[in-house]
Amino acid sequence: MSQPATPPVPSHELIPPPPPSASPDAPVSPLSFSSIVAGYIEQGARVLGVDDFITTILKEPANELIIHFPVRMSNGSTRLFKGYRVQHSNALGPFKGGIRFHESVTLDTCRAVAAIATIQCALMKLPFGGGSGGIKFDPRSVSEEDLQRISRRFFFAFGNNVGPESDVAHPDLGTSSKIMAWGMDTYANTIGNQLAEAARAVVTGKPLAIGGIEGRERASGQGIVHVIRQWADEHGLDLAGATMATLGFGNVGSQAAMLLAKLGVSTVAVGDHSGFLLNEEGLNPHKLHEYAARHGSIAGYPGGRSISREEFFSTRTDIFLPAALHHQIGSLEASMLRPRLIVEGAYGPLTPEAEAVLVARGVDILPDVLANAGGAIVSYFEWAQNRRSESWPVSVTEEKLERRMKQTYREISQLARARGLSLRIAAYAIALGRLQAVYRERDLFPLLGSWADLLDFLHFLDGQPEGKHFSGFPSLLPTRKPHYRNHPRLLTQPAKRYLPRAPAMGSSHLRQHPQQPSGSGDLCWGEPGLSPPSPWWGWCIVVLTG
Repeated sequence: MSQPATPPVPSHELIPPPPPSASPDAPVSPLSFSSIVAGYIEQGARVLGVDDFITTILKEPANELIIHFPVRMSNGSTRLFKGYRVQHSNALGPFKGGIRFHESVTLDTCRAVAAIATIQCALMKLPFGGGSGGIKFDPRSVSEEDLQRISRRFFFAFGNNVGPESDVAHPDLGTSSKIMAWGMDTYANTIGNQLAEAARAVVTGKPLAIGGIEGRERASGQGIVHVIRQWADEHGLDLAGATMATLGFGNVGSQAAMLLAKLGVSTVAVGDHSGFLLNEEGLNPHKLHEYAARHGSIAGYPGGRSISREEFFSTRTDIFLPAALHHQIGSLEASMLRPRLIVEGAYGPLTPEAEAVLVARGVDILPDVLANAGGAIVSYFEWAQNRRSESWPVSVTEEKLERRMKQTYREISQLARARGLSLRIAAYAIALGRLQAVYRERDLFPLLGSWADLLDFLHFLDGQPEGKHFSGFPSLLPTRKPHYRNHPRLLTQPAKRYLPRAPAMGSSHLRQHPQQPSGSGDLCWGEPGLSPPSPWWGWCIVVLTG
């Protein structure tokens, strides 16, 4: 039997849960993760008076895909895996979101993260909507050969539901650039050679050799550094000599710690799924990162002493960076924390109860939709380069990332001060305002009603004078469906012609199309002299014949 292999990127973001005897205030919220995010959407919408129909749409995902797929493992056994892909909104562009391989993956988690990703993309002005997905299993428990089989089968199972123009994936918890490379190659071999070049953009976070972008690995950590610097400048915190504790030491936590060390920030406490470490003089984040990459966790690192969970949360620091799973900090943990600033490196690390405790104490919170947006931004840069067959110098990527992170922070901070809002709700409000502008311009498809509404309208016309003009009657379904074209009510009405008014076309009235025979019993589309229009065109004449 093959020996389990360490994944290319350590999957050690999860911290150990409290013991069964822990206080009921432990990190457990009575609400589901997705319902909490829906609540943030409602709060943000109220700030700017966002249309109710937009809030209704964004509180639920557009699509939810659950797949079960078999994999023949290297030991000859067959395992059935459960995978998810939630596509939240594509109003701004293709769905975009991470792929997680972790035993904690659930449909509700994917729904919440996909909704957060939609808000994040709108906030950062990225041409994407939100998505999220993954497989419910522990990638550390299988060999690399089996990990490749599982990854490829997972990407293959989604078929046409993913693509560079429809749904783009990137690495998340438990996945890596190597897994993205397998996903891209699987997709490319599925669609054939004709679109092989475009296939590179189906995933981001790829290795450089196959279209990746330099700087992607540290992008999330780099984005965190930019917003911390902005906050520190506003609040008079000298980062040279500041202290930090990090919960989760995977890619996000470790990269942020290493980058902040260059500014003089000392990481004194770190926690991951294996336990907690403390060094009052400061841990060496570079050496700890190398150690964790080799051993799969921080356990046994000689540069710090092991401490309890309670000691970790009680350690006094200037900055606290939760970069583990969602809802790892409840009101019990919040009551022990005493930082000046919390920076959400993970999606939803605080329960609402914990956030209330911290806000009441005056602790500032840089929300996930802002703080960890660096990865989404640089993923967009990679996607854009793949589509254009370009390659940017890393200096260009980092300059563009810094400018966008700082500009967005300033916008959020200004709205929060002006309206007396938390930074989280200010961020949601800005994002929802941008989404509202898109929905208002695009409107809904179709606009109103159904064929039942059309037949009700025809019934109403029976007693109306010939030639009367009506307004506000949109056509909604193609007239080329024979079942509807020959509907008895259309064929048995008295011979009248009704000319609905078309406000979108000024004061003109629609006329029967010259290619449409009079008395055919059909719905007739267009204006005189036009070629046959689209069957989804917005206004019509109804010609009724006896």
